[in-house]
Amino acid sequence: MNRPLHLATAALAASAALLLTSCGSDEKSSGGDDKIAGAEQGDDRKSAPPSKPAGAVERPEIKLPSDLSYKFEWAKSSDKNKDAVLADTERYVKAVDMAIAEQDPLHKAYRFYSEGEAAAGSQKFVQEYVDYKDRITGVKRFYNARVDITGGRTAGLVYCEDQRKAHNKSLKTGKTAKAAAPSKDDYVLYSSRLRVNEKGVWVTETTTSDRGNATCQP
Repeated sequence: MNRPLHLATAALAASAALLLTSCGSDEKSSGGDDKIAGAEQGDDRKSAPPSKPAGAVERPEIKLPSDLSYKFEWAKSSDKNKDAVLADTERYVKAVDMAIAEQDPLHKAYRFYSEGEAAAGSQKFVQEYVDYKDRITGVKRFYNARVDITGGRTAGLVYCEDQRKAHNKSLKTGKTAKAAAPSKDDYVLYSSRLRVNEKGVWVTETTTSDRGNATCQP
């Protein structure tokens, strides 16, 4: 069977789901027992200040293959924190894909935008691509985003992904694996929890995914 394409924040689901989805299994939330170097665990963190302007934070540079592009169809709002949540989620998505392209399961870029369960899940996700010597190519589309801010310091984010035009590409052969036909499973609903850290960066702590969810169907 072909490995299903779970992109970016889908990495936060258990890595076993990577291999089973195309065989009809359900995706689950990321496990809480995994740890990654430098990732915070538990809920005993100090409260962080509201997010700073994006230009005030020294962020890791993100470089991606020229054959991978994105469509973030996320409307801007009048709430700067909501916009910051979306912007940092975009960067997280791209950072995980860069780690895959560079075959580095502990890449500092995605670790800048995640911690705890999310960071551990991303590490597993990237490692799967390293093991198979694959990366991602094509176009990734994200839409129907909804952000809820609590107390200015934590956020919930729900959004959809359309994976029809994104595929796995073998680093050994250069060949791209494409699905035989479109499927409802090309659409994924994500639900994430984030918090703003001391740097003013909205980091993803947890994410769950639901492949084939009716909410994301065209």
